[in-house]
Amino acid sequence: MTQRWRCICAYDGTDFAGWQKQPSGDAVQDKIELALGEIFQCPTRTIGAGRTDAGVHAKAQVFHFDAQWRHDAEDMLKAMRAHFPVGISPRSVVPAGARFHALLSAKGKRYRYRAVEGWAMPEEDRFVLSLKKRKPDLERMKEAAEHLVGTHDFSSFSASRGMEEDESQVRTVWRIKLARKGAMFEIEAIGKGFLYKMVRSIAGALLDVGCGKIEPVQLKEILMRKKRTEEIVSAPAKGLCLEKVYYRRPSTK
Repeated sequence: MTQRWRCICAYDGTDFAGWQKQPSGDAVQDKIELALGEIFQCPTRTIGAGRTDAGVHAKAQVFHFDAQWRHDAEDMLKAMRAHFPVGISPRSVVPAGARFHALLSAKGKRYRYRAVEGWAMPEEDRFVLSLKKRKPDLERMKEAAEHLVGTHDFSSFSASRGMEEDESQVRTVWRIKLARKGAMFEIEAIGKGFLYKMVRSIAGALLDVGCGKIEPVQLKEILMRKKRTEEIVSAPAKGLCLEKVYYRRPSTK
């Protein structure tokens, strides 16, 4: 009997062409479906909770698939660990109800962007943006972030994929939290959903605010224009990680 399965996986996005399947076969989804095909000895389609860009990482990407499996979930997890390639790690797999849908059932997502003053240590360089000589002011960044919380048209903070004509640019951001831990800056964004490169654009803009390139109040003005301009530069993908997909409305206090 075919069963729906819910899996959480983590990946280092450095060497992958994002989450979504690509003609090149170099996306995370491509590699997972190849591995599942080997496990189940038949083509197995996956549905992810959302796309991550090339170079973006994940601690808890969620996907589902339908498959027949005569053993328990722990045995399936062991099989996944044996077949998934280096850089992709299955964290859990459990039976799910037929109505569960990794994408359509999701209520929100949490992303975190990390940047460090100076140069990142070698073991973290794949996951953290090195600010080198830039020294952002955290209080300026916090002031600017307040303008982006809520439901807005985020056209100014999205990038075109050439498919957005019928896609609403309105998104709801529940929380943007900024923190500094030593030389490390962290930008946490929690929202109902995000546009293409939206979190990276917000991170890039906040870092520019912190460095004095943009005034905090200007972010509100840029947002209200509803049009992408050269003022907003997306932060590099390597600093961004999908940390959690929510299937119940998260607390944002």
